[in-house]
Amino acid sequence: MAHRVSASDGGNKKTSRVRVAVRLRPYMAKEDEKAEGPCVRGLNSQNLEIINWRNATETVKYHFDIFHGEQTTQQEVFLSSVKPILPHVLNGQNASVFAYGPTGAGKTYTMLGSAEQPGVIPRAVREVFNLVNAKDEDEGWTYSIGMSYLEIYNEKVLDLLSPSSQDLPIREDKDKNILIPGLTHTTISSFSDFDKHFVPATLNRTTASTKLNQRSSRSHAILLIKIVRTQRALTYRQQMGKLYLVDLAGSEDNRRTGNQGIRLKESGAINLSLFTLSKVVDSLNSGTSIRVPYRDSKLTRLLQDSLGGSAHSVMITNIAPEYKYYFDTFTALNFAAKSKLIVNKPFTRETVAVPVMSVKRSRDEPEARGSGSEPHKKRQKEDKKPEQDGFSPSSHCQSLSEPSVMERLIALEKLMMSCQDKDRLSVLKDVAQSRKEIQELKEKQREFESKAMLLSQLAGEKSNPKEEPIFRNTTAPLQRKQPNAIKPNKQQAVVQPLQVSQLQPLQQLAVVKKQSVCVKKKDKKLSDLVEPPDGKENLKENSWESQLDQSVLEQSRQKILQILNTGSLKELKSLQQIGDKKAKLILGWREIHGRFTEVEDLTKVEGMTEKRFSSFMKANILSAMGK
Repeated sequence: MAHRVSASDGGNKKTSRVRVAVRLRPYMAKEDEKAEGPCVRGLNSQNLEIINWRNATETVKYHFDIFHGEQTTQQEVFLSSVKPILPHVLNGQNASVFAYGPTGAGKTYTMLGSAEQPGVIPRAVREVFNLVNAKDEDEGWTYSIGMSYLEIYNEKVLDLLSPSSQDLPIREDKDKNILIPGLTHTTISSFSDFDKHFVPATLNRTTASTKLNQRSSRSHAILLIKIVRTQRALTYRQQMGKLYLVDLAGSEDNRRTGNQGIRLKESGAINLSLFTLSKVVDSLNSGTSIRVPYRDSKLTRLLQDSLGGSAHSVMITNIAPEYKYYFDTFTALNFAAKSKLIVNKPFTRETVAVPVMSVKRSRDEPEARGSGSEPHKKRQKEDKKPEQDGFSPSSHCQSLSEPSVMERLIALEKLMMSCQDKDRLSVLKDVAQSRKEIQELKEKQREFESKAMLLSQLAGEKSNPKEEPIFRNTTAPLQRKQPNAIKPNKQQAVVQPLQVSQLQPLQQLAVVKKQSVCVKKKDKKLSDLVEPPDGKENLKENSWESQLDQSVLEQSRQKILQILNTGSLKELKSLQQIGDKKAKLILGWREIHGRFTEVEDLTKVEGMTEKRFSSFMKANILSAMGK
C-alpha cells in the first residue's frame, strides 16, 4: 500500500509555492492597424507594467518570479522556469507545468515549439531521460518511464494515443490520487521512442482557424510522464513521480474571433473551464475553509494536484503586447498574480513491495472464511433438526423410506464384486456394518410404531363418549321442518353459554416421555382458550409444570439460568417476555449482586413480580420445548 513520505527541510514540513513566469511574445506590426504600439512592457527580469485602462497616463505594475521578454529564447524559458523542478519527479514527487493565456498569445509554441526551436515538452522529456541515464547504477535503483496523452474537448476526456476511444471518466483512488481508467499508458525507453508516439498523437488534437489565430487549439492538451523507480535490494521500495505538461486552450472573445456554430460551442466550453479554474484559484486564496470547486470542471479536476495539491507547479502565462489583446492580457496578468499565492505541499509517494507467500489450502477447507461461515451455520442447523424432531415417529418412518441406506448397500456390493481378493475382506466388513445399521433402524421403526399406536389409543380413550366431555353443548338439536301447508312462525334459536367442566388430569400420559409433549401442549392450549367461570384459575399455579417431564423441566431451567448469568444483552432479549429495558435491568443487577444462584432470584430484579416470573418461566420453557 502506498504511503506518504513528506519532504522535509530543516525538520519542518516543506511547502512549495506555485512559481509563475510571464512570457511576452514579440510584437507583430501586421496586427497593429492603428499603430498604437504595445500596451505592456517589461521593466526587469521579474517586473512588468501595463497601461491602466481607467487612466491612460498611469500604468499598473506586476511582480512575478520571472519575466521573459520578447527576445527570450525557448532554451532560456526551459532552463529558468522548468528544469529546476524536474529532479523532484525522479524522487517520487509530482511536478506540473502548464501554459495559460488568451488565444493567439503563443501558448502552444511555448509548450511544443518547432523543429528548430523545441518547446518545453520535448526539452523536459529529454532532460528526464538525461537525469535517469546520469544516475549511478551503484545506487541500487531501476527506472521505468511511461507516457499518456489526452485532451479535454467540449468537457470530454479523449485519449490522443488511441483516437478511437470515447469519453473517459475521471476517478480518485483511496490515496487521493487522480486517475483516468482506460487511458492508454505506453512505456518508453528513450527520447526517440517518445517522439515516435508523441508526434502522431499531437496531430490528433482538435484545432481550427479563427479570425485571431489560424491554428487555434480547441481543447486542453495534457501530457503525463510517469516515472517509477524500484529499489533492487531488499524491502524493494518503489517510488512513483508524475510530470504533467499542460497546454491550455486560450480564452476567447467571440465578438472578435467570429465563432459560429461548432466553434461557438467549443469556445463556450473553453471559457467555462477557464472560469472554473479562476474560481478554484480564488477559493484557494480566500484563506477560509470553503469548498474548492475542483469537480465543477474536468480541467480543474485534473489540475487538482497542481493547484493546492502535492505537486511542484510552474505556470507560464503568455501575453500579447498589442492593444487589441489589452483586456485579455490584463485579465491574464491578474490571474497569474493570484496564482502565485497558492501553496502546495509536495510529498514522496512510496510503496514497499511485500513478497506474498502462496499457501495451498486443502480441499476440505472452505475457500473463503467469511463466506464459509454461513454454510457452516446451515450445516449445524441441519444437524440439529433430526435431534429436535426425534420425538416424531412419522419423521423416522420417512427417513427409513429414503433410499440413501439402500443405495449405499448396493454400491458396497458392487464394489465388493469388482475389487480384488485382498480387499474383499474389508469390503465384507463394510457390508456387515451396513446391514447391522439397517437392522437397528428397523427395530427403531417398530418401537416408534408401537409408541404411535399407544398415542392413538390415548387419544381414542379421551374422546370416548362414556366419559364426561370437556365442553357441554346444551343447544337444542335442529329439527326437520314439518311439511305442513301453513308455514309456522319462525322460532329464534337460543344459544346457551358454554359450560366448562373440570379438566381430566393427564395421568395416563406419563408413560410416554418425549413423544407425549405435543399432546400435552395441545390439551393445554385448549384449556387456555376457555375462561374460568368465576375469574379464578381452575388449576393450580404449578399444574403446567407437573404435566412435564422433570428432567426436561430441569434442563430448561438450567439453560435459562445460564443465559441469565452469562448472556449478553442480545441473548437476554432473545428470552420470551424480556425486552430491551428488562435486559438492561438484569445486566445491572448481575453487575451489582453477582451471578443468579437460582432462577427464582430473577424476582429480585426491579419490576419482576411473582406473577410475571411465573409467566416468564412458563413462556420460555414451553417455547424451548416447542422448537
